[in-house]
Amino acid sequence: MDIPGVFHTLRAHHGPQGWWPGDSPTEVALGAILTQRTTWTNAAAALASMARAGLLDIDTLAATTPGELEPLVRPAGFYRQKAARLVGFARWLRDAGGFAALDALPTPDLRRALLSLDGIGPETADCILLYACRRPVFVVDEYALRLFERLGLFGQSGRPGYETLRRRVEAELDQSEPALNEFHALIVEHGKSNCRASPACEGCVLLSRCPYGRAQTTAIGRRS
Repeated sequence: MDIPGVFHTLRAHHGPQGWWPGDSPTEVALGAILTQRTTWTNAAAALASMARAGLLDIDTLAATTPGELEPLVRPAGFYRQKAARLVGFARWLRDAGGFAALDALPTPDLRRALLSLDGIGPETADCILLYACRRPVFVVDEYALRLFERLGLFGQSGRPGYETLRRRVEAELDQSEPALNEFHALIVEHGKSNCRASPACEGCVLLSRCPYGRAQTTAIGRRS
């Protein structure tokens, strides 16, 4: 599968995305934690509650206890875990000197530091790196895994590990932060419009590239 070709096809079809939702690096990072195992709509509701309470300021959030935060982040689900993770992240970021201080860290070092935090896995860490810190990393989420599997990227070997797939996409898009940002956003948009769990393959802009989609449309044609 030609990853750059998929990127350009999606961009021509869906247009520039200008994504991730959030007005500041802090808001983006907190949103990445809140959106774990839920929808962005639910995460945004929790983020709005935090904003009304003045808790989008890292120093203020770091001084808050998880128990005080729990009622505000309840809309995002798993509110006890997420409250603890948000406070832990805020304290780490405060002690590190804020986002300005993070700019001095090489991307591999910053990624390792994020992954050392409780509740921050590869996908969340890479969302923070890409959208809050503007680093050239690719976010491998369920939308990407579903799309690449249907396009035949994995061949007969099954899904590769997170790191293998992340590095492949980064290499094929020349580790360009704007391109990696845009590609992830386009995949999310396409996953909502066409490449859903129950896909809408008819008329999909990637149909000619997609063995799964062609098989689906052929099967539908035979039944009709």
